[in-house]
Amino acid sequence: MIKPKKIYFANVPTPLQVINFNGNKFLIKRDDFTGVELSGNKIRKLEYLIYQAKKEKADYIFTTGGEQSNHARAAVIAAAQAGLKSKIFLWGKNSSNPEGNLFLDKIYGADVVCLNKKEFAGVNEIMFEERKNYFKKGKNVYVIPEGGSTTLGIWGYIDVIDELKKQTDLKKIKGIVCAAGSGGTAAGLLAGLAFAGLDIKVYAVNVLYNKTVITNKILNLARGCVWDYKLPNEITEDNLVVLDGYSNEGYKKISSNKINLIKKFANSTGILLDPAYTGKAFYAYKENFLNKNLGTKYIFLHTGGLFGVFGKRKEYLELK
Repeated sequence: MIKPKKIYFANVPTPLQVINFNGNKFLIKRDDFTGVELSGNKIRKLEYLIYQAKKEKADYIFTTGGEQSNHARAAVIAAAQAGLKSKIFLWGKNSSNPEGNLFLDKIYGADVVCLNKKEFAGVNEIMFEERKNYFKKGKNVYVIPEGGSTTLGIWGYIDVIDELKKQTDLKKIKGIVCAAGSGGTAAGLLAGLAFAGLDIKVYAVNVLYNKTVITNKILNLARGCVWDYKLPNEITEDNLVVLDGYSNEGYKKISSNKINLIKKFANSTGILLDPAYTGKAFYAYKENFLNKNLGTKYIFLHTGGLFGVFGKRKEYLELK
């Protein structure tokens, strides 16, 4: 096995808490506690990716996402902490009065390029072409794909399995539930569980791609990691379950029934969920596990996303 190196940003281990909601107890892994500006799941992947960028003597990092991308925000701040500059290519509209993550991107000095939906479909090509231009100017660029979801980045969630092994008896756990955008978090969990020899399912709540696409992304990342780093155990395909249909309103939108659940959950527990990822994932978790009183057998992974809430202030405040 080849264990990659990383730079340390995150406040870990994050707690595994027992929460009571609507009379049902459940386990929640609080990866919203990884930091303040760097909060959420993305920073775990970036610890490995920024280390590699520094190793390759990069001057800049390029990365991508939506205009409220948690990953882009975390990458910009992590780059600043590591002494690197950043340029981010976002699907959405720029603003002179930005909200949430986009506000922080600008505060931390990122060069922001906004793309329409058609342009964003070719964002990887755009980033690599721009990288060539920077190279001609004598600037070295390290390109990080959407979500930091690479076979290197997903080591951040292989690490999480080591944390969980110390926090609970994983032999009593049947599954871990998380949101899936680019698929890196689910892939890391899947690879980490295989590495640990644990027969536990990963339930990935699809919020962005169609089911076939996200399934392939997760499996390919997990298998690629096993291959690249010579992990001892192969990926068991049956241990990945994609929960689909929980983002039919679209990645950038959230339905009123999910907003109502988010607000009820916040009022009851003091824990806030975001509109793009954790709000949708928790809706799926409640429907599939919590309502069946299975919350102590299936861990819910809170992947953060707090700053995305501010881009949806109207939606959060309108509903009662």
